[in-house]
Amino acid sequence: MSGRSTTMQALGVAVAARVPVLLWGAPGTGKTSAIRDMARSIGLPCETVIAAIREPSDFAGLPVVADGGVLMAPPRWARNLLSAEQGILFLDEISTAPPAVQAALLRVVLERVVGDLELPEGVVIVAAANPPEQSADGWDLSPPLANRFCHLDWTVDPQAFAAGIAGGWAPAPVPVLPPGWEASLPLARGLVSAFASVRPSLTLAVPQDASGQGRGWPSPRTWEMTAVLWTACDLAGADEDVRSALVRGCIGDGAGIEFLTWTQEMDLPDPEEVLADPGSFVAPERGDRVYAVLSSVAAAVAANSTPDRWYAGWKVLTIAAERTPDVAAVAARILAQCRPDGAVAPPEIKVFAPLLRDAGLME
Repeated sequence: MSGRSTTMQALGVAVAARVPVLLWGAPGTGKTSAIRDMARSIGLPCETVIAAIREPSDFAGLPVVADGGVLMAPPRWARNLLSAEQGILFLDEISTAPPAVQAALLRVVLERVVGDLELPEGVVIVAAANPPEQSADGWDLSPPLANRFCHLDWTVDPQAFAAGIAGGWAPAPVPVLPPGWEASLPLARGLVSAFASVRPSLTLAVPQDASGQGRGWPSPRTWEMTAVLWTACDLAGADEDVRSALVRGCIGDGAGIEFLTWTQEMDLPDPEEVLADPGSFVAPERGDRVYAVLSSVAAAVAANSTPDRWYAGWKVLTIAAERTPDVAAVAARILAQCRPDGAVAPPEIKVFAPLLRDAGLME
């Protein structure tokens, strides 16, 4: 698979999962056209905002006196997206936006708020940038803004260019994720949790150099983005090249490669299958695998805590605690905190009673 094809598919998965994504590539390589073509192919309006020629008030809103107070009026492009209730907000030339504009973009990208207007859930944020050394008056992205995106490298593949200029360009494919797909997140969150327990220094690792700070790097926010995109890749049937591009785009190449290598050795069961038949659960031999399974099971129960699932979770933890009580204790805290209304403490919880009393979760 060519690098361009991988990036196109990764872009589509990020858009389907509604994770902000930023394409990095040289000028004149078709980033803008690709994004507009993708929006057109899936029937979404695309509002293009060139960040380099905007003022901070274009994102923070213009102060307007009304009804005895001051409102922060949003610009037309934001009102258009609100009216459509869906669409793509395309922030072009973002690396040439001065620091004051980048600061104003923070709330737009993370909280999806423009002035006093909140963008609808159906709006996806996509950005494009030229590397600072290839742009006019370019800047490295500020670390807070860079940490809000999944970064993808946009390359030029000669064969794809030859085919595209003769026969037209295929838009980035955007997979359709099933309704309620976020319910599948616990497995990926369990993986991230287990990895953080064995490599705690990678939970937060801000690069020391400005160029590294302006790309993907590990933080709690980008680990959450990684879990979301990992799940979306599973549901979309994305290949491992696409998954790798998205993971490295969130947390950087170093942490990403280490995480991907570690996950290849996991081969974990689906937490929903474990909860459906907790009596058949067999704890893995390796401690990090046990941690990952129990974290995903606890996260699945926390995401949908019914009495039956809560009791099933305790059965799984009890089986694991026979071999690795310390590892099971972490998941026990999560289960204790998501006790559903009306559920009584099962006998299995006695194994963890001293721990839960110390944590103030049990009398």
